[in-house]
Amino acid sequence: MTEIRLIIGLGNPGSEYETTRHNVGFWWVDELALIQKQSFKSESKFLGLTARAQLHGHETWLLKPQTFMNHSGRSVGALAQFYKISPAEILVVHDELDLPPGVARLKIGGGHGGHNGLKDIIAHLGSNDFWRLRIGIGHPGERSEVSNYVLGNPRLEDRELIDAAMKKAHGLAHLIIEGKPEAAMLKLHSA
Repeated sequence: MTEIRLIIGLGNPGSEYETTRHNVGFWWVDELALIQKQSFKSESKFLGLTARAQLHGHETWLLKPQTFMNHSGRSVGALAQFYKISPAEILVVHDELDLPPGVARLKIGGGHGGHNGLKDIIAHLGSNDFWRLRIGIGHPGERSEVSNYVLGNPRLEDRELIDAAMKKAHGLAHLIIEGKPEAAMLKLHSA
């Protein structure tokens, strides 16, 4: 199995977006960096904030694109190309409308499901064969409300559920990074 060499958290830069549902990916990699006692630094050539960590004995890059969600692929593509990281060695952590708060799912490949960050990453990598950690944020019910919903803050009870799902996924991060995603999926999906 392939080890993960690059973990990307998706979100939008700027304090006005910090606590919005769309920034769940940022929250997850921020927490991972904190656990690993790593801090992010700005890397203009990668259009993002990066941290280089020894995660469970494996050198892994953490990336928070600073391009805004719809252009995340520019940042991901730049770092992946520079360090010759293949799509199979990449994990993208993002918000997922189709899962309720409190649920996290892991998968490889698939479409973008209307997620503009994923759509841009697929375009820049020329492949959709990367891992995704999908953190459920729920759906507003109306398609026309999606934009306002993802750019809004979750209710307190939803935030607690999201935090619990992220914590569970952090507990399985070592399996994902070590190239044992099936074992991680089994544990994550059986709850």
